[in-house]
Amino acid sequence: MTLFKTDKMNKIFAFIFFVSTIGTAIAQPKYMVDVLVVGGGTSGIAAGIQSARMGVKTMIVEETPWLGGMITAAGVAAFDGNHQMPSGIWSEFREHLYKSYGGAKKVETGWVSNTLFEPHVGDSIFKMMASKCSALQVLYHYRFVKAIVKSNTVLGGVFEHTLTGKQITVLAKQVIDATELGDVMANAKIPFNVGMEANSLTGENVTVTETNDIIQDLTYVAILKDYGIGVDCTLVKPDNYDPMEFDCCCNEFCGTSSKLYSNVTAQKMLEYGKLPNKKYMINWPSNGNDYYVNLLTINAGQQAIEISKAKAKTLRFIYYIQTRLGFKHLGLADDEFPTSDRLPLIPYHREGRRLAGIVRFKVQDIAKPFEQKNALYRTGISVGDYPIDHHHRQNEKAPQHLDFYPVPSFNVPLGALIPPNYTGIIVAEKGISVSNLVNGSTRLQPCVMLTGQAAGVLAALCVKQNKPAVQIPVRQVQSVLLDAHAYIMPYFDVPASSIHFAAVQRIGATGILKGKGVPYKWANQTWFNPDSTISNAVFADGFKPFGFVQSNTNNLTIGDAISAVFSVTQKNKSSISQTKWNLNNQQALIEQIKMKWAEWNFTNFNINRTITRLELAVLLDSTIHPFESWSIDHHGFYKKS
Repeated sequence: MTLFKTDKMNKIFAFIFFVSTIGTAIAQPKYMVDVLVVGGGTSGIAAGIQSARMGVKTMIVEETPWLGGMITAAGVAAFDGNHQMPSGIWSEFREHLYKSYGGAKKVETGWVSNTLFEPHVGDSIFKMMASKCSALQVLYHYRFVKAIVKSNTVLGGVFEHTLTGKQITVLAKQVIDATELGDVMANAKIPFNVGMEANSLTGENVTVTETNDIIQDLTYVAILKDYGIGVDCTLVKPDNYDPMEFDCCCNEFCGTSSKLYSNVTAQKMLEYGKLPNKKYMINWPSNGNDYYVNLLTINAGQQAIEISKAKAKTLRFIYYIQTRLGFKHLGLADDEFPTSDRLPLIPYHREGRRLAGIVRFKVQDIAKPFEQKNALYRTGISVGDYPIDHHHRQNEKAPQHLDFYPVPSFNVPLGALIPPNYTGIIVAEKGISVSNLVNGSTRLQPCVMLTGQAAGVLAALCVKQNKPAVQIPVRQVQSVLLDAHAYIMPYFDVPASSIHFAAVQRIGATGILKGKGVPYKWANQTWFNPDSTISNAVFADGFKPFGFVQSNTNNLTIGDAISAVFSVTQKNKSSISQTKWNLNNQQALIEQIKMKWAEWNFTNFNINRTITRLELAVLLDSTIHPFESWSIDHHGFYKKS
């Protein structure tokens, strides 16, 4: 293993300072990097790749020999959501899957997702992507032991090799907690939440009367392989096997109809997670292999026992599938995981610790983002469209009413990644600052990966600017993400392939033009409605923060829009970040815009014609640059100049 060289004197001095602050923690071999990502899971690999692409020395330290976490090492090789919002590194990964398998249709093999794949293929893609980043180093087989903290600043971590027990110290200017359960922030004693909050605390419309420590069920997934009709792959009968444990997992064997959550045949149940190459992901919530335990409240020894129990339940379910349901030719895949039992390397954790961040993302912010006091939608850094999905059927003490609480698509606020009063650490994966209810949506794979990418952007900017995360402007993070073709607003009807994608994203993030969100089946939506028109009154309301007060009830025309632009520029010349437009003569400004109209790929320039929302977004974005010119804080409020 190599140590990144420090070729600048200031790095040497920084190293000396670090050494002087950590006492006996440096007895082990030391590494020094700019950004340390603890955990190479779904968010960690995205964070590491993004940070390294921005030219800062980055290290991912991962406990297993795989990259990808829940979507590879845990076997959940099916993306839930974001199919119509191909964004950032999630989109890149999906394109690699398409190339590997021969197109989009080749990975539409199961009905739970539009994108399913073999876990080992996902791991190989992540490793390929990582290998192309010259500034990225990955250490495998190292388990997180403890955080190095000095005066509320996280300076790095100590890790132990899972095979040899050898310990190392990694020092960094920025640490990203991308662990499955939020282990780094917990060890650093950064405040976090566990379990369900009372309705009185969050104001969410759920009947949780008292705060509790109930988290979602976990699952020890399995990948079965079709070895061919006539081949008997039946497991040795597991201890404590009782077929009634899985009664009503499908409608063909159901003794108590009230227990039937999913009215499907056994074949349909298996096809839920059908993967390419005749494999099946066994991750079945309806009287299947979900398992309840709160690992956050017990020690490491007890955790190992509970994980073994979760494994045992999955093996019993496989035996049930093979014997009671008659699929003896389906056995544990022998070409997936590098484990002796052929099961995944880690369990699938749906929930862990959740940061008490500088903002907390709640269901109100998803359901009615434009009506909240805090305009968190303006600070978005990742998007998701999956319903709120809570798995609680294995814990009878948990409320059972939270499945698929109706919400539109959403964006995650930047402040959910940042702890107050602590520096040197950014939180990603499922540990971001959201309510327990909202975790049911933000935990899904594309959203987690995109949140990780945003964490990588934020960490790299911290290093480049020598500032703590809380001082990095929201708009800077969002601009880097847009340059990486990542969505910051969940407007699926103006896709990333559109030449006006970035303009719509930027204007959407200002709140001048607001979208319309609707709950929709398994893929919630927020519509920008680019071809629609807008009234003067609605436009004036959105444009109010920029100093525009004029309004009437008529639809906004091209001429009205240019007049509004001219009016705002007269009041804010010092704020607007460009000078190429004639801001002193409205008629001259009209002529300039007329010349640009065709270049923007628009037709029929007529100042008396009603303007479309897309035309208006491009006009505003190109002339007064409200996204760049007016700063916001982490609550979405505009800062005073």
